[in-house]
Amino acid sequence: MTKIGFVCQSELPIFEKKKLKALLQEYKPFLLFLAKFFVTYALLTAIYEFYLLQYVSGMHFQADGFTLLVSEQVQQLLQFFGYLAKLIPQTTEAGMLLVVEQKPIAHIVEGCNAMSVIILFVAFVIAFSGKWKTTLVFVALGSLFIHALNVIRIAFLCMALLHYPKYRDFLHDIVFPLFIYGVVFLLWILWVFKFSGHVAKK
Repeated sequence: MTKIGFVCQSELPIFEKKKLKALLQEYKPFLLFLAKFFVTYALLTAIYEFYLLQYVSGMHFQADGFTLLVSEQVQQLLQFFGYLAKLIPQTTEAGMLLVVEQKPIAHIVEGCNAMSVIILFVAFVIAFSGKWKTTLVFVALGSLFIHALNVIRIAFLCMALLHYPKYRDFLHDIVFPLFIYGVVFLLWILWVFKFSGHVAKK
């Protein structure tokens, strides 16, 4: 007589729990990374949005302090290279109009200040954090580096737009965004393989 084996219904939950526990254990580092990344990103974004609310006042448009800082530093860099640069507060949106050599070249608005890129950078580093002291130092130096490169990026973009206006879309939408995001990607690689300590531990 042939015996037919079967699993009792009461055994199924135990089997599924063990399987789920094994999967969670296997993917724990990745799930922990995702959780830390999204929590950090959401928290920093919320803080930044709260900061921006200070500059919202009905129909009155005002550039936020960080965007104004970036605009002024771009102006100073252009002047350093011998260009006549002037900033004019905009009345139709929160930002600054940058006039170079008597020509309106760029509207520097909140989206140009690279804060969203810095938040993305910080969230990844914290999600993949090593020792807290090393993490904080890398976050601080990396953020300053991204900020400095962004100022240089905007200044060089303005120079390029002044001399090659027909390439505006290509330079603004492709070349210079690729530059800043490429740098962030390289910083992430540097962090993971050089400073985080995770690769060394493995």
